[in-house]
Amino acid sequence: MQHKTVLLHESIDGLNLSKGNIFVDGTLGNGGHTEEVCKRFGKEVSIFAIDEDAEAIERAKKRLSSYENITYLKGNFRNISELIKSAGVDKVNSILLDIGLSSNQLEESGRGFSFQKDEPLIMSFKKDLTEEDLTAKEVVNTWDLQNLTDIISGYGEERFAWRIAKAIVRSRQIKSIETTNELADIIISATPFFYHRRKIHPATKTFQALRIVVNDEIESLKEGIIKSFDLLEKEGRLGIISFHSLEDRVVKNYFRDFEKDEKGERLTKKPIIPEEAEIEENPRSRSAKLRIIKKL
Repeated sequence: MQHKTVLLHESIDGLNLSKGNIFVDGTLGNGGHTEEVCKRFGKEVSIFAIDEDAEAIERAKKRLSSYENITYLKGNFRNISELIKSAGVDKVNSILLDIGLSSNQLEESGRGFSFQKDEPLIMSFKKDLTEEDLTAKEVVNTWDLQNLTDIISGYGEERFAWRIAKAIVRSRQIKSIETTNELADIIISATPFFYHRRKIHPATKTFQALRIVVNDEIESLKEGIIKSFDLLEKEGRLGIISFHSLEDRVVKNYFRDFEKDEKGERLTKKPIIPEEAEIEENPRSRSAKLRIIKKL
């Protein structure tokens, strides 16, 4: 499936870029937002594009090969200030973080982000894992009942968290849980029939919770917000696109605190959401929320 960039024009419009600016795409992905900036400004805006996934960077480099104003940096946006400063830049004019998974990560990574394919339970954004790196397989096979319940409830906002956690613990006593299909089947067996008839697959929230834990996403987001805001020039703008309520709550609270401390001005008291036409064309965009803040 071709990955569609969510809230493309709304996010770039909201960043209010102009000639001579420095723009940071903190979550490059397939390069849709960076490409839009290049189309609008050509070489007149310097771009730093960050991604933790080396394959994503290579894909974006091919897509954006005709543009020479992009510096590619491999790393997590939680280290955005270190990455940008290592490239010789102290302050920037605008930053965009798109916290969603790309279609490539969901469908082509082979790392078990989706229950639509039977893949190993990895769920890490890192491709070259070491023994120290956490995987979803380790979580479901070794974490205790209470911890599993807490993460599925807290990070997945799953109403049947305890039932799912209990079924996972019961299943792994018989056989180690190795694949996405095995886990999805366990979740289906643990949830009531009416839960299977909704638009959202019963495994969606548990898979989300595991992915967040494996990649330490909430702490990454908190660090990324603080460091991004600090990296901005006065009048600079930070835009963040999130895809579930947990992330949006974090963004909303940080932006509100910046404003309360008179460090920033929220340009979106309520988040910008996709219009019906975009949701129709790209159903995955339906949960996207964009918030923008200006540094004072």
